[in-house]
Amino acid sequence: MNINRIFIIGLPRTGTTSVCHTFLELGFNTAHTAYTKQCINDAQVIADTPVFNDFVALDKLYPNSKFIYLARDFSLWAPSIRQLLQRMFNNLTREDGGFNPHIKRCYSDTFKNLTLDNIACDNYLKEQYLHHFEQAHGYFKNREHDFLSINISHKSSFEQLCDFLNCSVPEHLNDFKKMNMGGKVTAWNNIKHPHKVASTTNGKIDKVIY
Repeated sequence: MNINRIFIIGLPRTGTTSVCHTFLELGFNTAHTAYTKQCINDAQVIADTPVFNDFVALDKLYPNSKFIYLARDFSLWAPSIRQLLQRMFNNLTREDGGFNPHIKRCYSDTFKNLTLDNIACDNYLKEQYLHHFEQAHGYFKNREHDFLSINISHKSSFEQLCDFLNCSVPEHLNDFKKMNMGGKVTAWNNIKHPHKVASTTNGKIDKVIY
């Protein structure tokens, strides 16, 4: 395949870890989040932060790339993202530290006016989800060779992904492995794989990553 990069641009809690695990099994150097230039350079596939927020810039910086949007039924996504945002809120909003600046920027850009009251509100979450969905689908309109939108809970999604990438599939792999179930978000940390790309350098980030 003559592809520059593959960017998985679904929002958090839409199956990014499951899809990244699949790409590892398909033989792609894969990063679930990227916070250094080295990570961006080494990874063929990058998901989550910062790409769910920066996909327009990445499309310009890395021509001939593929973009995969992960949709999820709102009734399933809302309680999952709510739990995540509630856990992250203090470290996203504090001025004296907290998460690294790439995480803070991406979440504040994508989840506008983030407050605990808004996080508790379904209408707020739906508005953020639909804005991101429409932004991505509108930006890649009429670019079906570059853009795929799937919901990994649908049976046809794995076949759609393989067809989109025109890649051969190992016999043992015929679906996405469901990961980070029940509100868990640490499954990626426990994966040991030769194609896994570290998102930081010994825990350190770069102030500028691209």
